[in-house]
Amino acid sequence: VSTQSTGCLLLIVERQMRASTIIFAFLISSIALVTAEVYFAETFDKNWESRWVKAYPKKAENADGEWGWSAGKFYNDAVKDKGLQTTQDAKFYTISAEFPKEFSNKGKELIVQYTIKFEQNIDCGGGYLKLYPASLDQENMNSESEYNIMFGPDICGSSTRKVHVIFSHNGKNHLVKKEIRPETDEFTHLYRLVVKPDNTYEVYIDGTKKESGSLEEDWDILPPKQIKDPNAHKPSDWVDEKEIPDPEDKKPEGWDDIPAEIPDPEATKPDDWDEDLDGEWEAPQIPNPEYKGVWKAKQIPNPAYKGEWVHPLIDNPDYQPNSNLYAYDSFKYVGIDVWQVKSGTIFDNILVTDSEKEADKWLKEWEVQKEGEKKAYDEHKEEERKKAEAEKETKEADEEAETEDDKDEL
Repeated sequence: VSTQSTGCLLLIVERQMRASTIIFAFLISSIALVTAEVYFAETFDKNWESRWVKAYPKKAENADGEWGWSAGKFYNDAVKDKGLQTTQDAKFYTISAEFPKEFSNKGKELIVQYTIKFEQNIDCGGGYLKLYPASLDQENMNSESEYNIMFGPDICGSSTRKVHVIFSHNGKNHLVKKEIRPETDEFTHLYRLVVKPDNTYEVYIDGTKKESGSLEEDWDILPPKQIKDPNAHKPSDWVDEKEIPDPEDKKPEGWDDIPAEIPDPEATKPDDWDEDLDGEWEAPQIPNPEYKGVWKAKQIPNPAYKGEWVHPLIDNPDYQPNSNLYAYDSFKYVGIDVWQVKSGTIFDNILVTDSEKEADKWLKEWEVQKEGEKKAYDEHKEEERKKAEAEKETKEADEEAETEDDKDEL
């Protein structure tokens, strides 16, 4: 076979391999597109009430709040930015929506994403979502209803400012051990939780990763891998005092002769003091500047010190690894179950999916909303300033007119 023929043959093989690679990559991407699924998407259009079920668990106490449908006082788009808004102060808010179909996240990523706007400059209240299994009774939903995941901000004063990420397992709710700080201003912010099949998670706010890690390490869902050996005890002769009093140090002579207090040398007997009536006058006591306190020998390193005793650990017999911590057999509903002191919060753009691409698409839409909302906010504040100024001028004019009327009457 000639060299030229061999070269042509190699070129043909190389082109076929490239074509195969391209086809394979296309098939993989096509499969990903087919398998990616949006389980729930809610942007709160005018028909939102047909999809959401309100519950009134505090009806007897008249403590249930009513929901509104609003874009708020400032917004980018008056229609698109409308969401579910709390409208009454110091009330409980309970509502849920059913997914088109029940699903399990086993073997898939789970992405929970939504926007929230604390337009009222929230002082105390929740702003989180809950994902529920098929067992939820929507009409009787309450704070005790079993859920799978709770995610979102919770704010109360300066002491409580956190993003909750709570997983329920075997009837117990487990809070994340890390501190995740929420946004607390008056603008719309986008929260995203990603739960992955390798038992890891990520939390994003406005597209920026705020926290990530392992479900096993960042929650106390499983018993610890190791525990203190119950049969181990610190030896009775163990010395863990780093320092001891110097046996050669001696208390100076006259140390104890110095009193803690002395009569105030600047005090004088009052002129009206009557010793027959008041008794013998004594100057009040003041701290003695010469007093050095109770004498103690100086400390020196303890030659017998063995260091801090460390309790030995053993493998925990109750620990069993669980590769499915992330997985739930049933997701069927999403709900809001919060208490708010000051109302005005707007929930919107709720997305439950396994598609990062879809979540990023909604993120891009939020970025557009953010820019317009900021401009509208500045205009809104300027209008409020002008209104307040006009009201002040009117009040001052009225007061001045009243003063003139009073003068005329006189």
